[in-house]
Amino acid sequence: MAEIKEGRWIAEVEGEFVVFLIGMRINRLWKVWAWLPVFLAMPKMLIELFGKPELGLLSARTHFGLRNTMVVQYWRSYDQLHAYATDRTRAHLPAWKAFNQRVAKNGDVGIWHETYTIHPGNCRNIYGNMPAYGLGLAGTLTPAGGKH
Repeated sequence: MAEIKEGRWIAEVEGEFVVFLIGMRINRLWKVWAWLPVFLAMPKMLIELFGKPELGLLSARTHFGLRNTMVVQYWRSYDQLHAYATDRTRAHLPAWKAFNQRVAKNGDVGIWHETYTIHPGNCRNIYGNMPAYGLGLAGTLTPAGGKH
């Protein structure tokens, strides 16, 4: 179990970083053969990324719902995120190609992503009595004080 950090904490990341939200929605629950391969593609990519920190992923956490799955990812830079997404030797492009060939046009599964570049000084966060979470996993947690 993760260590609870008692009190109030803030997460700090040096320099610019990227928040990348990516998810899928199961539009037709009964079509398991359509959505399961899409669902299983993300863990392969995350394993690859966690095993190679030089690719730029700082941290990621998956959130599950009945029809929706979302991964919140923190990246060192947009350039590293884009380089990973377009690298033919990595897990993403084969998964993207398979999605487009199998289900992209039939509506059984929806996919989406949002990308936000965070410039220094343009991010606020607070964690109270929590284990390291979110940006706290990507950066450094320090005790909150003063204005925080």
